[in-house]
Amino acid sequence: MAIGFFAVFDDIAALLDDVAMMSKVATKKTAGVLGDDLAVGAEQASGFVASRELPVLWAITKGSLRNKLIILPIAFLLTAFASWIIIPILMVGGLYLAFEGAEKVYEYFFPVVHNIEQVRRLSEQDILDYEAKKIKSAIRTDFILSIEIIVIALGTVLGKPLIVQILVVSFVALLATIGVYGFVALLVRMDDFGLKIIAFSATRNRFLTLIGKMLVTALPKVIRLLTIVGTLAMLLVAGGIFVHNVHFIELSLHFMPILLAEFLTGLLLGTLLLLFENLFVKIKNR
Repeated sequence: MAIGFFAVFDDIAALLDDVAMMSKVATKKTAGVLGDDLAVGAEQASGFVASRELPVLWAITKGSLRNKLIILPIAFLLTAFASWIIIPILMVGGLYLAFEGAEKVYEYFFPVVHNIEQVRRLSEQDILDYEAKKIKSAIRTDFILSIEIIVIALGTVLGKPLIVQILVVSFVALLATIGVYGFVALLVRMDDFGLKIIAFSATRNRFLTLIGKMLVTALPKVIRLLTIVGTLAMLLVAGGIFVHNVHFIELSLHFMPILLAEFLTGLLLGTLLLLFENLFVKIKNR
């Protein structure tokens, strides 16, 4: 009886060792997409009133967790019974990311000019509607990136027992949400932290005061930088999906550096989709 009991512990220990090793491998494989997810997440969580940043970020985080709960069981079922459909799903998601990225590039060069009086007349309900719209957009984008993270993580554990696949991929998925949005939460409160340092050290330590001022002044620049990086990340992820899965595109762009090929592919696809959307809206308005 005792031997059987300890044998179970040995099996559990061996399983946990296997899960730990494969989780490390899967995390390394998904590191690039996690970096993209971080940049996109920071971009999507910016642009709100300071008092609303954390509530909005929490809403996006909950949406991200729901995304994982939806995607994980479907991914395991598809891997077991219909693995051929995963790539087409990724490509549809890639088109959405390309469209989002191209739209942000367009808005950068042709920004929407808001009338100051109109902005001042925005009601609290208008602000909440804007938040809700941006939260939905962020959750949709997270859904696409979550699919890619989970698919890549699954690719590292194919051939392993089902329990190892479930534990490893679930760990990576949870890490993607907690790690990414936890870091974004720290980032968007960087200015508040700086102000507290200034208030604490105003008459005590000039060096700490300087650090506080740097944190306050750096936040808008960091957010602006992450907005650019997030847009590039969406185009790169979208383009990468097509470059690596459509032989014709890969063959046509093989002479280019891979990052340039992915960026141009994502930008071209996104631009075409943006043109189709604008044309559709014009036809509809007529």
